[in-house]
Amino acid sequence: MRELKYVYGPVPSRRLGISLGISPIPKKTCNYSCIYCQLGRTDRMTNTRQDFFPLHDILSELEHVLSGDTYFDVITIVGEGEPTLYKGLGKLIEEVHRRTDKPIAVITNGALFYDPEIRREVALADIVSPTLDAFDEASFREINRPHGMLSYEKVIRGLKDFSAEYKGQLWLELMLVEGYNDDEDSLNKYAAVLQEIRYDRLYINTPVRPPAESRVRASDRAHVERAADLLGGVSIDLLVSDGFHSEIADDYRAILSIIKRHPMNQFEVEGFLKTRSNGDVQGLLKRLKEDPLVDVVEYKGYSTFRLK
Repeated sequence: MRELKYVYGPVPSRRLGISLGISPIPKKTCNYSCIYCQLGRTDRMTNTRQDFFPLHDILSELEHVLSGDTYFDVITIVGEGEPTLYKGLGKLIEEVHRRTDKPIAVITNGALFYDPEIRREVALADIVSPTLDAFDEASFREINRPHGMLSYEKVIRGLKDFSAEYKGQLWLELMLVEGYNDDEDSLNKYAAVLQEIRYDRLYINTPVRPPAESRVRASDRAHVERAADLLGGVSIDLLVSDGFHSEIADDYRAILSIIKRHPMNQFEVEGFLKTRSNGDVQGLLKRLKEDPLVDVVEYKGYSTFRLK
């Protein structure tokens, strides 16, 4: 079975259904280091676009997957950091479109939308889902911890410009963090910002997987519902997703390939193994917990696994 480096999944997405992922950037390469990030702290902080991997190699993997009978609803360009940092993003989207009629989504922090060329490239996707976690410079610094070249005004202006130009589906995601941005005053400030952005959907989220910083806590149900009501959004917790998939035959290696980009909790691991008729679920969970390459985080009373 071919080992894949850039294409992964499909994995479940509460917004997009069954998502086949493409990761065009190295692990934890980003221009933010968000306090809630499920991948942990950013290892490679940069605001400079690069051709991190050959486009041909990424497309070759995609063609391999497309030649099989793997089912998915959408191709998602996101991976392990900020995908707009990939210098060949526009060409990547064009080439993926040539190979499949499935919709293409870009999951991004939107930080580089101040650049007209990047807006043009991202606009080639069918769905674009930027994050909107901050409502001013102070909250931007506190929650997203951006690269020094970025300012809130610069980023929010880029998002507003993109929303005015983009012809596809723009799905905003707002991450609520207890004590940071879930109070009434913060929500009212979000409401004012949202009035200047054209978008099709607004998803209200809160950390459900272990965050980068241990002090981060998910907002409670009341705050999430209040945000959804005030801002006219949909709580992402109300959406349903299906299970994980990997074409790697070996169960343990399949799990490692998934958690490299998408952390899994113990129940998701158990469900994944049961779909593959694995008879040693507890043994594999024990192996994960003892693997020095796996970061095991105890969060909300259960174990979550992600690759270090």
